[in-house]
Amino acid sequence: MDPFDAGAGGLLKQPKSVWATAGASVVAFMGIGLVDPILPSIASGLNASASQVSLLFTSYFLITAIAMLVTGFVSSRVGGKKTLLLGLALVVVFAGLSGTSGSVGELVGFRAGWGLGNALFVSTALAVIVGAAAGGSAAAILLYESALGLGMACGPLLGALLGDASWRYPFFGTAFLMAVGFLCIAVFLREQPKPAHKTSLLDPVKALGHGGLASAAVSAFFYNYTFFTVLAFTPFVLNMSPYRSGAVFFAWGVLLAVFSVIVAPRLQKRFGSLKVLGGSLVLLAADVLVLGYGDHATAVVCTILSGAFIGVNNTVYTELALGVSDAPRPVASAGYNFVRWFAAAAAPFFAPKIEEWTDLHIPFVVAAVTAVLGAVVVVVRRKALTLPQALDSARAGGTPTAEELEPRHATEDSVTVVAT
Repeated sequence: MDPFDAGAGGLLKQPKSVWATAGASVVAFMGIGLVDPILPSIASGLNASASQVSLLFTSYFLITAIAMLVTGFVSSRVGGKKTLLLGLALVVVFAGLSGTSGSVGELVGFRAGWGLGNALFVSTALAVIVGAAAGGSAAAILLYESALGLGMACGPLLGALLGDASWRYPFFGTAFLMAVGFLCIAVFLREQPKPAHKTSLLDPVKALGHGGLASAAVSAFFYNYTFFTVLAFTPFVLNMSPYRSGAVFFAWGVLLAVFSVIVAPRLQKRFGSLKVLGGSLVLLAADVLVLGYGDHATAVVCTILSGAFIGVNNTVYTELALGVSDAPRPVASAGYNFVRWFAAAAAPFFAPKIEEWTDLHIPFVVAAVTAVLGAVVVVVRRKALTLPQALDSARAGGTPTAEELEPRHATEDSVTVVAT
């Protein structure tokens, strides 16, 4: 079933609580790409190198990865609303403090606290949206994925608009918007029922004992290294003004949103998830390789085009991680994210280091190789990544359909895998 067609009818007819949570989700995802167009400005303002500034991503995602073991533990005990408010409060505090930083070390530390708050918020947001939405889970998931895409697209744009005056203003702007989101959720969102079973800190790690979930996490680990090489290292390669860099990554985010919400489900329905994922990873590898060796105009085009492949990959990986194992969705999501976010922390640190050790091209060669490795894992572990009902069909002498090969969407337990 096409989630866009299924959910479009009820997408706009939602209660205020859903719109409040979705609006805060947009701002939360904006925070990921917010610093992209101002990375060179931050480096100049704080007298820091590219590798030092890249730690803004490393600290953010390293804490996010570790926090994935904590989010389910917290939300299963205090409830969805309180978890959202706690996450938002942390983002408001640390985003505001980021704008006051006097050194790159302070800014890296504040981004780490921001990452903790963002992890608590985004890991709970879809559960809350699905629980409060009208029109069924399809409309809720579409609304959430739209918020994700809009946030990823608008983050660089906001960073460019505010960062043109000072690199500090985007951080203050994010703190203000998240404070508004905090007030809206506090006023409009009712507390959601707590889960029947409480999640322990080790449950996500134990869930990775399932071969299919572990395979999805390992493949996503390699893919995330490629993804965040593009997101965190390319701004230094493009070396553009905040406005121009913001425009490039805005176009990148628009493609990401369109291909994630609209194109990916149609491709999955026609070809099956594993073929779509493998092909998209190979195309992303080729795109990144051309980005690294092309001239400036080619690098701009390839940066924007990578958003299409990233959008497809995000959607398929999300559904694989949530449908391939028999673990509860919150637990599977946490275990999967725990593995893959380490690559998001590693890429921004190693890409500029590799450039220092070699030359400008090699970080993109490494990123292309990791994308291919992600595709290799999908091919080699395709049986583990195929749902049980598809295997049953094959054993009975039938041919698994594209629908059978697609994982169940994240509706049963109302939780998502954070795409970016």
